[in-house]
Amino acid sequence: MASRLLSASSRAASFLRISVAHRGFASVVNGLKYAESHEWVKIEDNHATVGITDHAQDHLGDVVYVELPEVGAAFKQGDSFGAVESVKATSDIYSPVSGEVIEVNEELNNSPGLVNSSPYEKGWIMKVIMKDPGELASLKDAGAYSKFCDEEDAKH
Repeated sequence: MASRLLSASSRAASFLRISVAHRGFASVVNGLKYAESHEWVKIEDNHATVGITDHAQDHLGDVVYVELPEVGAAFKQGDSFGAVESVKATSDIYSPVSGEVIEVNEELNNSPGLVNSSPYEKGWIMKVIMKDPGELASLKDAGAYSKFCDEEDAKH
C-alpha cells in the first residue's frame, strides 16, 4: 500500500513539474538579446532599448510600480538601474549593456502594467547609448534564453 501511494505521489509530482514547464508559455522575441537576470535588449545602431522579459513579468505577477533611472545616468553591464514592484515582490533590474540613459519610458509612471501586457513593445524601461557593443556577445539569443528559462523553471 505504501509503495503504491509513493508511486502515485511521484507520478503527481512528475505531472506537476511537466505542467509548470508547459504553461501558457512565456514569449521570447527573435532578434533581441537576453541577460540571465531576465532583461532584454533591442539594438538599433549604437542605441539599446531595455526592458524585462515576458518570463520575468510572468513570475513577478501584476506590476504596480517601476522605478525608472534618471536620464543622463551611466551604468555598466550588470549594474542595477531600477526596480519593478509587483503584488508579489520587488526585483532589481540590471542593465544588460553599459551605456548612458538617453530616454526612459515615462508612461510606466501612470501605467506600470504595460510591463505585463506588452513587455517587448509598450513596456520598455529605458534607452541607452551603448558604450561597448562587444558586450552583446555575453548575452543570449532567443533560443538560448528559452532553454535557460526552461532549465531554471525545472529547478523550481
